[in-house]
Amino acid sequence: MDIKDKLSAAIEQAAKDAIADGVFPEGELPKIVLEVPPQKEFGDFATNFAMQSARVFRKNPRQIAEELAKRMEGDWLDHTQIAGPGFLNFYLKGNVLYDSFQKILEAGESFGQLPAKDAPKIQVEYVSANPTGPLHVGHGRGAAAGSALVNLLRAAGYPVESEYYINDAGNQMNNLARSVNARYLELLGREVEFPEDGYHGQDIVDTAKRIIAKEGDKYLDLEEEERLKIFQDLAYVEKLAALKEDLAAFQVTFDKWFSERTLHPEAVKAAVKILQDNGNIYEQDGALWLKSTAYGDDKDRVVIRDNGVPTYLAADIAYHHNKYERGFDRLINIWGADHHGYVCRVKAAMEALGHDPKKLTVLLLQMVALYRGGELVKMSKRTGQSVTLNELMEEVGTDAARYFFLMRSLDSQLDFDLDLAKKKSNDNPVYYIQYAHARICSIFRQAEETKLVLGDKPELSLLTDPSEIDLIKKIEEYPEEVEKAAADYAPQRIARYSYDLAALFHSFYNKCRIMGVEPKLAEARLALVTVTAHVIRHSLGILGVSAPDHM
Repeated sequence: MDIKDKLSAAIEQAAKDAIADGVFPEGELPKIVLEVPPQKEFGDFATNFAMQSARVFRKNPRQIAEELAKRMEGDWLDHTQIAGPGFLNFYLKGNVLYDSFQKILEAGESFGQLPAKDAPKIQVEYVSANPTGPLHVGHGRGAAAGSALVNLLRAAGYPVESEYYINDAGNQMNNLARSVNARYLELLGREVEFPEDGYHGQDIVDTAKRIIAKEGDKYLDLEEEERLKIFQDLAYVEKLAALKEDLAAFQVTFDKWFSERTLHPEAVKAAVKILQDNGNIYEQDGALWLKSTAYGDDKDRVVIRDNGVPTYLAADIAYHHNKYERGFDRLINIWGADHHGYVCRVKAAMEALGHDPKKLTVLLLQMVALYRGGELVKMSKRTGQSVTLNELMEEVGTDAARYFFLMRSLDSQLDFDLDLAKKKSNDNPVYYIQYAHARICSIFRQAEETKLVLGDKPELSLLTDPSEIDLIKKIEEYPEEVEKAAADYAPQRIARYSYDLAALFHSFYNKCRIMGVEPKLAEARLALVTVTAHVIRHSLGILGVSAPDHM
């Protein structure tokens, strides 16, 4: 049990004791929140529990705080203080912080990795872009967020499976084939009208050129239907391979790639039949409609068109039904904000199928705006289309791209400053964090040269400088930060934590020498930077960002 857990338990017990003494009435206790005060004179930890419980206990917060303070016990607690309208400030005994830090030091590389939770698997599905062209920066933000969320949940001890849903059926694949076909014919001198819904990117021209380079004009005189089928297969394999390559370069991999094609026709028919059998589908004007209004949607939705062709929703119903049937306890989808209206209909369909819609969480991803020289960047210099993820990685690097994508919560629009992301200065947050780790690695090299060795029991009580104490306290917060961030699906909390930790380390580094001081103090400080390096690596690992040894 760490010090925060002990303190929370002591506050809870004090409240229960006051209830037993008849001082407070019975009631549900509010959540106990402990914070590190911004100023050291306010103690090691503080809580607003007395103010939060005023309604429950029907007393003035200061009175509540006084009654709690009377009943607070623990060999780790020096004294309490009541401040302001009813804050309770706690001052720990001197050895508590060092004893706790010794345990962190002994935990080594396992610190920050929470125990495995006995829970069914969570599935996180993200990116899931059509395999019809390169990923753009919007996909990149989703890729960074999804992979960091998977890493975060695993660090918090949850069993997690990541999945990419390949939209490889339907009109988008037909349009891909028609687009490649048109470019193929153009390149071979045929006049052709480019399809209205076709893909205009340079990558389509490049695909057609590769087909010609390999096969020449062998497909030119085939029937168009046959040629389209060949081109769809060739383009699909190429686009999917390129997509996987870009994602791998962006530190994104998936446990499962799920093809939409595998749902057609049997799985789609089976899901629709369940809905027909339980009375949640009706026929109108030759089409089959889902009674989604019965489950909170604003209107009913077509699942099978009057020509017998399933809608995109039909495939999505079959896909999500498949997810539930695989036994996941929680399903997390990361979708673009333009899919906002789609959430309700999918949840309605799941409830109509008999599944618990509360198990499905959809996180909506807001837009990314790129800026260079203070000006909005709308188009790729290379293709004239949207800026691709690959181009972004080439310009700013994978680490900077991932960190900048993860600095803000998914539901807020992100203004991405390309110039800042490329700066090699402390103004650039990812550089600032990585530089802290590189500095520590330099300390390790100096320690090795001077034969400074870290023993099992360094005299941590020698760490008395305020910058040292602040750094220890921040490190001790890390497991709780991982737990909270995972519970809130908020990897941006880890991005903020890693930056704050780096700032405290830089402050310590500028104030406290390690080499050339008294040996026991040098060893204690080496212990502090050793743990700091581990936490920086661990937190950056969650974000999918590297921790370099040199910069």
